[in-house]
Amino acid sequence: MDDLIAVEVVCIAEGKEVVIPVEVASGTTIAEVVKLSGIKDALPDFDVDSAPRGIFGQRRPDDWKVQEYDRVEIYSPLVYDPREARRRRAASQKQKLT
Repeated sequence: MDDLIAVEVVCIAEGKEVVIPVEVASGTTIAEVVKLSGIKDALPDFDVDSAPRGIFGQRRPDDWKVQEYDRVEIYSPLVYDPREARRRRAASQKQKLT
């Protein structure tokens, strides 16, 4: 029998944060953890399958094997490119000064 390890699957989408703790066998991949977590049921309008994934803020491929206490993150698309958001804030500040 494989040793079980504790991980969690996290996604912020549809205006809510979903955190699902999961115990999986050692050597389980990110793709398998996401499937086992059932997070698709918690976010029915979000395309979990095609969203990029990672561990603790670092993008990882779906075949990456998780370690004990990893936080598997499913990333939702950005509303604005960060550079565009900075430009908008700067333009807004400039208007306030004039």
